[in-house]
Amino acid sequence: MTTPPAAPFASVRYLKGVGPSRERLLGKLNVFIVEDLLFLFPRRYEDRRALSSLSSLREGETTSAVARVVAVEKRRTARKNLTLTTLLVTDGHGMARAVWFNRKGLENTFSPGSRVALYGRVELRDGVPQFAAPEFELLDEDEDDERFLSIVPVYPATAGLHQKTLRRIIRNALEQCLPGMEDFLPGSLRQRHNLPGLSASLTEIHYPTSREAWKAARRRLVFDEFFLLQTGMAIRRNRNQEGEERAPSLVRGRFVDEYLERLVPFTLTDGQRESIEEILADMEKEVPMNRLLQGDVGSGKTVVALVALLAALDGGRQGALLAPTEILARQHFLRLGPVFSELGLSCALLTGAAGSREKREIYEGLESGEIHVVVGTHALFSEGVSFAGLGLAIVDEQHRFGVLQKHSFRSKGVAPHVLVMTATPIPRTLTLTVYGDLSVSRIRDMPPGRKGVSTRVLRPGQLRQAVAFLRRRFDAGERAYWICPVIDESESDLAAATERFAQLSGEFSGYGVGLVHGRLKAEERERAMEDFRQGVTSLLVSTTVVEVGVDVPEATVVVVEDAVRFGLSQLHQLRGRVGRGDREGHCLLVCSPSSPESARRIEAFCSTRDGFAVAEADLSIRGPGEVCGVRQSGVTDFRIADLRKDFDLLQLARSEAFALVARDPSLESEPLLARRVMQVLGRSLNLVETA
Repeated sequence: MTTPPAAPFASVRYLKGVGPSRERLLGKLNVFIVEDLLFLFPRRYEDRRALSSLSSLREGETTSAVARVVAVEKRRTARKNLTLTTLLVTDGHGMARAVWFNRKGLENTFSPGSRVALYGRVELRDGVPQFAAPEFELLDEDEDDERFLSIVPVYPATAGLHQKTLRRIIRNALEQCLPGMEDFLPGSLRQRHNLPGLSASLTEIHYPTSREAWKAARRRLVFDEFFLLQTGMAIRRNRNQEGEERAPSLVRGRFVDEYLERLVPFTLTDGQRESIEEILADMEKEVPMNRLLQGDVGSGKTVVALVALLAALDGGRQGALLAPTEILARQHFLRLGPVFSELGLSCALLTGAAGSREKREIYEGLESGEIHVVVGTHALFSEGVSFAGLGLAIVDEQHRFGVLQKHSFRSKGVAPHVLVMTATPIPRTLTLTVYGDLSVSRIRDMPPGRKGVSTRVLRPGQLRQAVAFLRRRFDAGERAYWICPVIDESESDLAAATERFAQLSGEFSGYGVGLVHGRLKAEERERAMEDFRQGVTSLLVSTTVVEVGVDVPEATVVVVEDAVRFGLSQLHQLRGRVGRGDREGHCLLVCSPSSPESARRIEAFCSTRDGFAVAEADLSIRGPGEVCGVRQSGVTDFRIADLRKDFDLLQLARSEAFALVARDPSLESEPLLARRVMQVLGRSLNLVETA
């Protein structure tokens, strides 16, 4: 009787060989439906095709052998609660053992005289070759098991689910799903780029027949991941541009011109000038702007944002700037407020710390139009906030906000233009994946006069050197940050801010030491920051709450303890807190790299000041996982694609996807593709309504 095809989106529980207990184990591998098994790709392969005779086995090699069982023994070892199952086998030329620890009931699987195939690492015990916990298959008398003596996939593992069991379950899924699987990729596209079919590619990736066939299958599956994502990005971009509401056409006028005149004798960098031109050109259109502004730490993004806000006011509309933290929102307000005031414009600050009366006054001012610009935190999402005419919404460090929050912010205006900014340099490949639906402006150069930052590494035992260096800097009228990875000593064995604050307060009693971390009340954090800005304190001990946006030109030194615990881009943000004035900055990394990878990361960080180069190095070493803090479920969680080596395919997929959506915005000609995009990315890209 033929097994009927399995429904790809049915629960994995009902697939042959699974059931409730294995369903729970598969869930740890993010396998919930039958189709998830098809796309649970091997992390490596074992080539078992070459058999070794037992007499030729060598210690340390990993190999296959076929032999006959001589004896089976199970005994308890001297170590408590450990059982050892030992198999003695022969192939007529030599003898060997196979051993397993704590494999309940395994001794009942074998019987003397039966034939078995073994695959694993060989050790020598008392001169006898021994397979340590090998993979095995019981063989028929008249033939070898072709499935065992082949190229075998090795999948991501979880406790309680053996590779042999997982391979059998996935083979069942392949056999039951592939016959009825439809290929969503347009046939003309497959033919144009010589891509094999989906079913053939899935079969080949799990059970390779040749290197060339496997490479072709991988290329197809990598292309699929990129193409689906880019198609979703193209659809989202098209929807934003083709919505029923038209954006206001905002043309620069008196406010922009007056501000730029007041900048003299300061001059804009080429990057600032180009970004301003691109943004103002977008804002003149009736299609809502969707632009990302990337700029390295200290590159002058705030000036660009200010010009964009003034252009919105020139057009008779309001502007809003959203920041992820109260510290950063307040800093933006302190910077921008005086500029707007000089031009006769009003600017308000709205945060969660504002009192009810203050909030009510701001709500009324925004609704009436008396307040021209509002700077705020998540408080801008509250229901009480409505605008007389929001023309431009700016989201700073936007990767810290969820998709739905940004969507809610945009809905505050009638199709406002949207500018998202980040000081976290992002590799080009990640820009195309996470921000693939946005136009991108980059500021690569720095304002003239910056001295830069030197970076060096200190071992944990060299903290006295850091203390002596800081004392000299304080005597010269400079200030410093001391960054710790955690708040309290009880959290871990890492350097803790509260304990370091207590120690350094005694060390620098004559200079003043402040403390900032996320558990302090907002007014306490702001008081500590203000004391540091004003020079009341020379040293600020902090966690990473000062990572983004904090600007104190007199700060010239940042000490980062346990630096290997931070990502490179996070370290670059911390380094960017100093060297922002006319004095050279110094970054001291206190760490002792414990692995070759961490040593490579620290070496790469010390070798360049370019944030974009730092981000690319982080991507090449760690992969896209948490690089730059832009991980997004369903967007950067690739199953087989590798952004470090598949960039050419990403560009090809993007070109094809955007061209297709330009020709057929609703994908009416490709219903299978349209359905697949919604199934895979509908929610993560906000293409479908979320309950």
